Amino acid sequence: MTAERNQNKFMTDKLKQIIQDEVVKLPKEIQEAISAHDWTKIAEEIGKKFLLTESEINDFQTETLLVLVGLESTESYAKNIEHNVGTSESEAGKIADEALGRIFNPILNTLEENMRKNLRNKNPSPEQTLNFILSGGDYSTFLGRTDATNRSSATTENQKVVGASNILDMKNKLLE
Repeated sequence: MTAERNQNKFMTDKLKQIIQDEVVKLPKEIQEAISAHDWTKIAEEIGKKFLLTESEINDFQTETLLVLVGLESTESYAKNIEHNVGTSESEAGKIADEALGRIFNPILNTLEENMRKNLRNKNPSPEQTLNFILSGGDYSTFLGRTDATNRSSATTENQKVVGASNILDMKNKLLE
């Protein structure tokens, strides 16, 4: 039993490190919104409410992280909880709904609020305004600089295309 607890503690410490590593890769505004909320503690509370074991809570936190960093979609969140945490479809839906209300919506609200505050004193370029309209109201169009050289260098140096290989790499890190 002690070895199992030590293994769970190790996984929790490892999970915390992976969370830090992945959040650092996100844009500054998203990092700040995520950091403003103790989502790992909230996820733990949700897990305890649904009588998940420590290992299952770690798996739930991992699934939540994957959505937060954009490697998984919110549409597949409940299914991923069902399959990777080991719950019923009904329970996974309830867990996902609670996480949506207590984790994702507050982070999204903080992100939107921070972006609005930052945009009040800035004059958007015509290109940013057009991108905003074409995006259907996505405020992230205002985050970066709009000149072509900055945009192309940022894309090649600082951004990775999110795809299946990144998801597998992330999951493999967690399973090591």
